[in-house]
Amino acid sequence: MDEARARDVLAAAGVLPGPARDARLLALGENAVFAAGDLVVKVGRAAELLERARRELRIAGWLAEAGVPAVRAAEPQARLVAGHPVTVWHRLPAAVRPAEARDLAELLRLVHALPAPSFALPPRELLGGVERWLRLAGDTIDPEDAAYLRERRDGFAAAAATLTPELPPGPIHGDALPRNVHIGPDGPVLVDLETFSADLREHDLVVMALSRDRYGLPAEEYDAFTGTYGWDVRAWTGCSALRGARETASCAWVAQHAPASPAALAEFRRRVASLRDGDETVRWYSF
Repeated sequence: MDEARARDVLAAAGVLPGPARDARLLALGENAVFAAGDLVVKVGRAAELLERARRELRIAGWLAEAGVPAVRAAEPQARLVAGHPVTVWHRLPAAVRPAEARDLAELLRLVHALPAPSFALPPRELLGGVERWLRLAGDTIDPEDAAYLRERRDGFAAAAATLTPELPPGPIHGDALPRNVHIGPDGPVLVDLETFSADLREHDLVVMALSRDRYGLPAEEYDAFTGTYGWDVRAWTGCSALRGARETASCAWVAQHAPASPAALAEFRRRVASLRDGDETVRWYSF
């Protein structure tokens, strides 16, 4: 789904106060995210994501009841428009500063203290999207690279299933990064709730450890994160298995953009080469 297709769906949904062509595109990935007036609209890439969109709305309501600062839905139900799930959200006020690792840690402490909601949360299917992302990449990527990632996926899925957690399992965000935190006038707010799961709390913490090792997060930022949260997941024996799973998923996620983006293809090749070489020091770049 490119921007033009997403705008066509947005126009067909008829949920904005003005023309879809005037909406500002905030992000284009699994969802195209548009903003106009006091609303934000998410257009999902495919119909198969409808159930996830519905669950995200339920999660938003649950977090509101629990008092966790998070984005709030403007419409209670997801729509399926021209084969794409569409959800409508209240637009957050302008950010007063960029989110930092410690802000994320504050919100994770709140989320990780929550009991399970009244509805079922799925396990964190970290590797569940790998096949779909590789399929979307098609012939743009080397078939041997795709086969390599499938083999890694299977290996790390098996390894993750045998892990003994240090923390009590329960609700997690699932994609715990500062980019999913908005700092408004009243403080940090959690956004992008679609990956909420019930699983090992360590999933949320390995993300930041990988950010330090692969994406250039300064060591002092990571230390602020672990200091605020109260624990460093790198001390856990299962950390390498979850890290490996996350790296595998991150490679496959970039692959889906390769057909339309030479930059994504180059980044995909960089990531796969570093995994093949076993070099954990190669810098990866966000895409």
